[in-house]
Amino acid sequence: MNTIILIAADLIAITVLTLALYLRRHRRRDLVVSYLGMNVGVLAVATALSGSAAGVGLGLGLFGVLSIIRLRSTELAQHEVAYYFSALALGLIAGIGVQPLWLTLSLMALVLLVMFIGDNPAVLPAYRHQTVVLDRAISDENQLTARLEEVLNGTVHSATIQELDLVNDKTIVDVRYAVRPGQARHVDANAQLGFDRPSGALAPAPRELASQEAPQAAPASQQYTPAGVA
Repeated sequence: MNTIILIAADLIAITVLTLALYLRRHRRRDLVVSYLGMNVGVLAVATALSGSAAGVGLGLGLFGVLSIIRLRSTELAQHEVAYYFSALALGLIAGIGVQPLWLTLSLMALVLLVMFIGDNPAVLPAYRHQTVVLDRAISDENQLTARLEEVLNGTVHSATIQELDLVNDKTIVDVRYAVRPGQARHVDANAQLGFDRPSGALAPAPRELASQEAPQAAPASQQYTPAGVA
C-alpha cells in the first residue's frame, strides 16, 4: 500500500515541478520531457531494487551515472541543473521509500518548496548575469566598470574579461550586476502599456494609422487642369 502511495506522490510531485514550476517560468518543452522521463525511470528502477539488500547502493549509483551522462550530453543553465537533480531526487526518494511514510512525503515536499522559493522571480529580482561585447578594448578595471554601468544602466558587482582584442578593438566581459532601483519596474510598466521602443513611443492606434495613410486621389471634377488645356 505504501508503494502505491509513494508512486502517486511522485507523479504528483514531478507534475508540479515540471508543469507548474519549470514550464510556466522557463518554457522549454524539451527539458520537460527529459525531467518527466528521468524521474519516472529512476522511480521504476529504485522501486524494483528497493526490496534487495543492495537497493539503496544501486539507486545512488544509478543517480550518479544518469547525472554524468545527462550533464555531459548538452550544456545546461544552472537553474536547469537544479530542476534536473530535483527530478532525480524525487524519483529516488519515492522509489527507495524511506520509513516512516510521512518522512518520505515530507522530503519530497521539501524539494518542491525549495525549488518554488529559489527559482521565484521575486527572489533577488534586480540581479542579472550577462556576457557583454564592448566595441572598445578596455584593460583598465575602473574604466571598464564605468563603461559597463553606463551600457547596462546598473551597478556592476563583478566583471571578468574573457577576451581583450587589441587588434579588432573589442572586449568580451562576463558581468554580474544589479539593475538600479525602479529600472525593472519601469521596463515592466512599458511592456504593459504597449511601448515597443526604448524611447517610450507608443505604437500608433489603428485610427491613427489610417489617418497617416497617403490621401486618396481627388475626384476628377476637383483635379487641377493647366490653363489653356480644354
